[in-house]
Amino acid sequence: MSFNNVTETILNTGVYDDTIDLFESQYPVPDGISYNSYVILDEKIALFDTADARATQDWLDGIGAALGARKLDYLIISHMEPDHAANIALICEKYPEMQLVGNAKTFAFLAQFFDADFSARSITVAEGDTLSLGAHTLQFFMAPMVHWPEVMVTYEQSEKVLFSADGFGTFGMPYSKEDWAADARRYYFNIVGKYGAQTQALLKKVSPLCIEKICPLHGPVLTEDLCYYICKYDTWSRYQPEHDGVLVAYASIHGHTKAAALELAEMLKAGGVSDVKLCDLTRTDVSYALADAFSYSKMVLAACTYDGGVFPCMEEFLLHLKAKAYQSRKIALIENGTWAPMAAKKMREVLDTMKNIEICETVVTIKSSVKPATRESMKKLVKELA
Repeated sequence: MSFNNVTETILNTGVYDDTIDLFESQYPVPDGISYNSYVILDEKIALFDTADARATQDWLDGIGAALGARKLDYLIISHMEPDHAANIALICEKYPEMQLVGNAKTFAFLAQFFDADFSARSITVAEGDTLSLGAHTLQFFMAPMVHWPEVMVTYEQSEKVLFSADGFGTFGMPYSKEDWAADARRYYFNIVGKYGAQTQALLKKVSPLCIEKICPLHGPVLTEDLCYYICKYDTWSRYQPEHDGVLVAYASIHGHTKAAALELAEMLKAGGVSDVKLCDLTRTDVSYALADAFSYSKMVLAACTYDGGVFPCMEEFLLHLKAKAYQSRKIALIENGTWAPMAAKKMREVLDTMKNIEICETVVTIKSSVKPATRESMKKLVKELA
């Protein structure tokens, strides 16, 4: 498919892959994903990044259509992850006079991925360096750990376009902004989320720039109300919640823990909590659950004991939260166990390794199924969360 061009001289030569089921072999992408690639037409022609090996031929066809009889002068390498860099050697063979533009870490990684020697055609840039294409001037800013150490973003000065690498990227279709926040939130927290401090540093670097368009390597080009998107990234990278409400995440084997979670959700609503969301961890992919956890200010974790520990899908959820630097939230615990409840203890062991986590004093313990005494504990918990 052909993408809408960014401007008359900046073309999107990306590819939309709607056949992929798991991005990075772990994140479900029911609406596929795009591998964006951009060409700037000027006295010199620059290409921004390549595409995943899954999309090689379609991507080459798009490059050919954009260039016509002209040749590429530069390949700007924003990020060396294979979904963007798989075709570097191929495009170098096709355009032997083309030069590669990257930073020192870029070229260290390049040598690890490919056997060819690119040193004679490599241009190493550093923070703030510029490259003139004619009417267009590119300025480079390093973005280490957003989300690999070699990542850099590029600002085109004349048309005020920021090529943001994986920043501001989303899963899903490349031309729809309808579900941008949902797709971008899940993308950000699962892929970039651990590196909030580094994302904040990048936002500070680019804040003095006059930016009229943002061109990420995945998802739609952002052209209007850029403050909305930038503010979302600022909130996410500061680990601040978007919703003052409660996520009730539960892991139930035979349904009793689920029944307790559903009852608690109704009690929370009756107690004045207007925004309550339920998440069944046995049926919800962890990438979606994680994005919801970061979105809400408070969370209830309800799980049963299993093999002397906590039910595996809850354990997996907690370990993902820890890996992505989950922090600064209020957490309530509900455990279930027929003879030796241990889930609360095991959940707390993981939560205690996280930063600025407040755990409610009331811990609800269910012995197999909810009883009147259980409801009294749940009422206390509601008061702590409301």
